[in-house]
Amino acid sequence: MHSKDEVGSGSDADVAALAELVADAAGVTDAARAVQIREVRVLAAAGRLAERQAAGADERVKAREMALRSIAAELAGVFVTTDRTLQRRIDEARDLVDNYPATMDAWEAGRITRGHVRVIQDTGCVVPVEVRGEFERAAIERCEGETPNRVRDALVHLAERLHPRPFTELHEEAAAGRCVRVQPGADGMSDLIATLPTVIAEGVVDRLTRQAREIIDARPHADAAGAGAGDTDPGDAAAEADANADAPNGSSFAADTRSIDQVRADVFADLLLAGAPSLDPTADDDGNGALGAIRAKVQVVVSALTLTGEHDGPADLVGRSPIDAATARELAGDNTAWDRLLTHPVTGTVLECDAYQPTAAMRRLLRARDRHCRFPGCRQPAIRCEIDHTHAASDGGPTHVGNLAHLCKRHHDVKHHTRWRVRQLTGGLLVWTSPTGRVYREDAPRPLVAFTPAADPPGAGEPPGIGRAPADSPPPF
Repeated sequence: MHSKDEVGSGSDADVAALAELVADAAGVTDAARAVQIREVRVLAAAGRLAERQAAGADERVKAREMALRSIAAELAGVFVTTDRTLQRRIDEARDLVDNYPATMDAWEAGRITRGHVRVIQDTGCVVPVEVRGEFERAAIERCEGETPNRVRDALVHLAERLHPRPFTELHEEAAAGRCVRVQPGADGMSDLIATLPTVIAEGVVDRLTRQAREIIDARPHADAAGAGAGDTDPGDAAAEADANADAPNGSSFAADTRSIDQVRADVFADLLLAGAPSLDPTADDDGNGALGAIRAKVQVVVSALTLTGEHDGPADLVGRSPIDAATARELAGDNTAWDRLLTHPVTGTVLECDAYQPTAAMRRLLRARDRHCRFPGCRQPAIRCEIDHTHAASDGGPTHVGNLAHLCKRHHDVKHHTRWRVRQLTGGLLVWTSPTGRVYREDAPRPLVAFTPAADPPGAGEPPGIGRAPADSPPPF
């Protein structure tokens, strides 16, 4: 028998309040499901519209892609996201509506949740069309009353069992999608994600773990060597100093307190940044190849005060996130190809650019001004973009910084092959107009980090475009 004052039992009023909350939660869940389903159908309709627009056009695949990019860019402004993300969501919605009708019906009826729908769609993509209906029915039954994470493994096996092709063939196709990508995180950190065959991924982690364990196991020997340093002769001391020179951060292994996860991550980064692949098509008979000599390249904007150590303000890793001052100084110390910029003290706009080594001045200035692709919402770094004539050179547009801007390959194609239009105003301001007439203003990006350690100068807190619009620019929109 339970006591009335047992923790969690509550009074009758508390129970009634909880019941009301549960009812409200159920109502919210139903409303959210209706909105999610409506969004999926809207996005699927956008995909069908792109297909109709491309119907009958030459190079149909390319025409459909350009139509889809244009529509995705239009909707991205409404959803406040990137057009790449919208295009992926359109493809997913089209696949769901067209190929999983029973799943959509079960979702609308409240039998399954959005999480279940994702699992069914993810695991069912390998199932042939002729047996997909059977897969859907069995998958929906398994999902009812269970959480999505608990049914995923069962649905994976169900999909494999229904597939007429052997697993080996399916794996070969899946392996063709192997890739590496970066997922930005907080505080100057990111996740480097490699999609690899499972056996390779497990092997990589195993080797990193064993190498990290060797480093950690070597610490007691380093401690003992350090304790007996007073009994060594000068030659032994010199040898120990040489061995410690390669330790992390220039310190001795005896002072190494990193965890195994930290050591694994550091070894992983060292191998990728400084190692050479085992197969190098450029290698000569002596085994010397060009791939091992290739070094990583990033685009960083850092203030002179940070470089000189007068303050520790972060630097801007273009297209990604801020990086800490110590890393910026280390990069600067190892690099002789820095561009020196003169920026406006309030707006941060690049006014002049020169370099310690002679390069193409116009390209330097544009790279410094734009920093990334200038299509609305895109953050592809300028070093991986193309320089585009805003007013086409073939139509008389001059090759001048006031008529040039960086566009990534994707958005360069959108500009030239869809109804998106752009004009460039003073100061690198781009004004984009979508096919439906929506207007997007793309100011030359301001630095993500403040380069003034003291109080901000007057007007520094004003939003971009307020009180400083060029004379020939439209009013802020």
